[in-house]
Amino acid sequence: MSHRMGFGIFLAPFHRAGENPTLAFQRDLELIQHLDALGYDEAWVGEHHSAGSEIIASPEIFIAAAAERTRHIRLGTGVISVGYHNPLWVAQRLVLLDHLTRGRVMFGAGPGSLPTDAAMIGIEQAQTRDLLEQGFDIIMQLLTSEEPVTFQNERWDLREAQLHLRPYSNPLFDCAVAAVASPSGPRLAGKHGVGLLSLGATQAAGFDALAMHWDVMEQRAAQFGTVADRAKWRLVGMLHCAETREQARKDVAYGIASWFRYFQSIAGLPHMNPEGDEVHEMIDYVMDSGMGVIGTPDDCKAQIDKLWSQSNGGFGSYLMLAHEWANTQATRRSYELIAKYVMPEFQGQAQATRNAVAHARKLREKLKSEQQAALDAMSAKHAAEMAEIEKNRGSGG
Repeated sequence: MSHRMGFGIFLAPFHRAGENPTLAFQRDLELIQHLDALGYDEAWVGEHHSAGSEIIASPEIFIAAAAERTRHIRLGTGVISVGYHNPLWVAQRLVLLDHLTRGRVMFGAGPGSLPTDAAMIGIEQAQTRDLLEQGFDIIMQLLTSEEPVTFQNERWDLREAQLHLRPYSNPLFDCAVAAVASPSGPRLAGKHGVGLLSLGATQAAGFDALAMHWDVMEQRAAQFGTVADRAKWRLVGMLHCAETREQARKDVAYGIASWFRYFQSIAGLPHMNPEGDEVHEMIDYVMDSGMGVIGTPDDCKAQIDKLWSQSNGGFGSYLMLAHEWANTQATRRSYELIAKYVMPEFQGQAQATRNAVAHARKLREKLKSEQQAALDAMSAKHAAEMAEIEKNRGSGG
């Protein structure tokens, strides 16, 4: 590949209901520290308020904590459910984080994924995407212009609203809109010339929609005079990596069932309907459906290559949907193997060392002979000098 692909995670998170949430939060923070040390580029953190598994209620607060524990990794809201919040306060919090992180924050927006979240605050599902469009328009205007915003709908009443701080990033931190299968995300991202987070890239509907998403992005960008930049397109998929396929399957037997049960019977998401009753059936479903990879670094490379082809032109970053299919040790090992063997293939680092090996192998015999000859010559020279010294000593010279 001619460009450096970014790598990161999309952390919902997914934790088994009933376990200690305090420890789960710490585990999530420690995971981001681990990724920072391994050289991952970014981590996106979700917002959820119900259903007992995706337990981070405020990505902004979590990002503030993670930023203090890390040095390089960029941290994004993945995503803020825009319709749930006053857009003025969303913009204000993002600017605050931009200053606190010295430019490491990213803004991801979406309509809200869990219907049970919206139901608790009286938002119908039919309203969420309209609220996202209206709210995102306001947020982007506040972030990119100093003109006050006046706007009113059934949820918000803004009266000459404006930010009292400008962003730290110049001109602005990365912004992106979430998309699964419908064109609503690409429409909004193309309008504003921001990035796209394709959350369902490896699910059947999302995979089939990848090329369509980009077509919509380009159409809307042309309509509104913005730029659709593939480098800002992030695809989300599922991987678990181990040294062997057999070990990978053993690893995920730890927790894949609770993840499946969550989507099969709790979370009301129409695009997430994984099949399988027994653990081995669940593992087979992940592999056979193309939803993810449970295998080796080579299997992970093949999955990303497949997505690259399906995107019909490439994308900027690959994000792994964070999960706890495996225990903590095996999960961290998975990310380590991906950093060690997969990321270099897509970041321009793997081939250079292979080329160096091939070049050295080609010259080995010739240079080995020359080196041996040089060593022999030096040994002979030294022996001759020693012999001369002995000769002189014997003659009393």
